[in-house]
Amino acid sequence: MATKHNITATSRKVGGKGASRRLRHSGQVPAIVYGAHQEPQSVQVEHNHLWVASQNEWFYSAILELSIDGKAEKVLLRDMQRHPFKQQILHLDFLRISENEALRAKVPLHFINQETSPAGKTAGVVVTHELNEVEVSCLPKDLPEFIEVDLSALDLGDIIHLSELVLPKGVTLPALAHAGKEHDLALVIARHARVEAEPEPEAASAEVPAAKVAKPDAAAPAAPKKK
Repeated sequence: MATKHNITATSRKVGGKGASRRLRHSGQVPAIVYGAHQEPQSVQVEHNHLWVASQNEWFYSAILELSIDGKAEKVLLRDMQRHPFKQQILHLDFLRISENEALRAKVPLHFINQETSPAGKTAGVVVTHELNEVEVSCLPKDLPEFIEVDLSALDLGDIIHLSELVLPKGVTLPALAHAGKEHDLALVIARHARVEAEPEPEAASAEVPAAKVAKPDAAAPAAPKKK
């Protein structure tokens, strides 16, 4: 059973850039809630609480309990705009969830047992994670907060693909519904580390440095001029 994650919001009536700017100055974040065959609704969320929540992985993949004026709705975060350099969230998009309709969402991958695997214990082997999340399709009740990838048997030269993921019950991968091996993406690859060749020493220059070119002896008498 997934953990409940609660976010508190308040409905708002005034829209526009000016109103959103005033909200941000007062410590609130403008947001929109849409979907589930209902009209979009404008809301605002307290920034500090939202910022703390945004530091957690679940905020981006789990179903959230969004309480709007005391009425709870199940939503997924669909978009978040951040300030380019300040620690500030500017706007959010939440998608309402219908309990009886399948949804698509990106779920993070948790790689476990890499250090104890043959590849992890072999010097000179690099294990690369090609994907850190995958898109899944399922009913809201079946949505996992993450999917584990067990690397305990990973050895040099091994490649783990999407099709090898152990999925929870009721969860599928839309990418594998397409024909062709190109859709069965690699998740993990164990390969030899690349050893870069040392640059060869430059060939000694045949030219004599200008500083070592012999200069005329200033003390030597000048040749007599011909009359």
